[in-house]
Amino acid sequence: MNKYRSIYTIIDSGEIKGICFDSRQVREGYLFVAQKGTQTDGHTFIASCIDKGAKWIVCEHIPDEAKAKDAEFFVVKDPSEALGYIASYYYGQPSEKLKVVGITGTNGKTTTVTLLYNLFISLGYKCGLLSTIVNKINGKEIKSTHTTSDAIELNSLLADMVRKGCQYVFMEVSSHAIIQNRIAGVHFTGAIFSNITHDHLDFHKTFANYIKAKKKFFDDLGKDAFALTNIDDKNGLVMTQNTKAHTYTYSLSTLADFHAIILENNFEAQLLNIDNQDVWIRLIGKFNAYNILAIYSTALLLGFDKQDVLRQISCLESAEGRFNCVSIKNGAKAIIDYAHTPDALQNVINTINEIRGSKAKLITVVGCGGDRDKTKRPEMAQIAVQNSDRVILTSDNPRTEDPEQILIDMQEGVSASFESKTLTITNRKEAIKVACAMADKNDIILVAGKGHEKYQEINGVRNHFDDKEEVLRY
Repeated sequence: MNKYRSIYTIIDSGEIKGICFDSRQVREGYLFVAQKGTQTDGHTFIASCIDKGAKWIVCEHIPDEAKAKDAEFFVVKDPSEALGYIASYYYGQPSEKLKVVGITGTNGKTTTVTLLYNLFISLGYKCGLLSTIVNKINGKEIKSTHTTSDAIELNSLLADMVRKGCQYVFMEVSSHAIIQNRIAGVHFTGAIFSNITHDHLDFHKTFANYIKAKKKFFDDLGKDAFALTNIDDKNGLVMTQNTKAHTYTYSLSTLADFHAIILENNFEAQLLNIDNQDVWIRLIGKFNAYNILAIYSTALLLGFDKQDVLRQISCLESAEGRFNCVSIKNGAKAIIDYAHTPDALQNVINTINEIRGSKAKLITVVGCGGDRDKTKRPEMAQIAVQNSDRVILTSDNPRTEDPEQILIDMQEGVSASFESKTLTITNRKEAIKVACAMADKNDIILVAGKGHEKYQEINGVRNHFDDKEEVLRY
């Protein structure tokens, strides 16, 4: 953007030795961007950053204690936006040398980007993946700490992808990242909207703000991009109503640019009719049918042949922790799934209930995370007890909250008529053990909420914990 041209000129000169927004990372010859965060304000550290060697300061205002110090100041309206564009320019504007496709929505982001990455790898292309579970560059894994990295890390990763010869990059775009401008300056070839349901209201405060955050992603797209939206979601068309991008739709239930129908569904596979062609896929459930349709649509919008895409789609497998089916010794099946929102939990349970036989019981183990949206706790419990034969309420990641209080909040969603089939076991390991002991041959155990996570966070400490390991242990 032209308003940062003076900073770009200094970057071009080679004088800047590094950029950062964390005062602890400042070194001699650095450019420091002072952002106002949720916990701290970077402006309070400007003077100390200059003392540590920062030569250039990007800020919203210049603190009195820093005015006399030896540094060049750039006062901007929004330092977080500036950081995105500066980081992009500093790393050589890597997103403009790649075809970057982002997906936003409450559910399905990780599965969709992972499937897109695996699809394009199978089609013979070098690709990058930026997801909640892991970041990848041509198969090499790089640990992921957030759904969407900060602007500096993001552009550093994109630049590395350019150096490694990647042509396509598929990335999750969280509502937090959109609002916090972590994707500012990234050039997107395409954007996908999956769905929007009750989540993250601890951060956004209202559902209207949550919708607005997702919509901003599409509002900011360029006219050369495509915007693909799920019109079966009631907010699907809201997302694209102000975008400059070329808009396309996908649907399982109404007329759309891309359409599919579920013909058969079981615990091993499902048969879809996609744009009038039948294809078996290894991912089961209606929610996965949406994910598959989204990646099919994206591949065609990127110019790929329909038959080649369908052939490779039939070989794809689900992302880790997304409806992973495990057989246990007594003949029961366990489903490990990341479902941690009311809508996701409802989708997974509906899928299980559509497939399981009439004699098979569904035993659901579910909790809710601490320090997150409290309003969904009784709703999650209500969905579980209304749609399962037995329910065990347990801990998820309590974080800094009392796990007992989280369970009390959940129990508000359990009406008197469902109390007899509901247990509360605070210890998650014990809850999974009890669920396995309850299950008879052909029963289904759903362990929901943590999916791919290999830890349980308690009082700021992440202790090793893997739902799948615990299921197999018993």
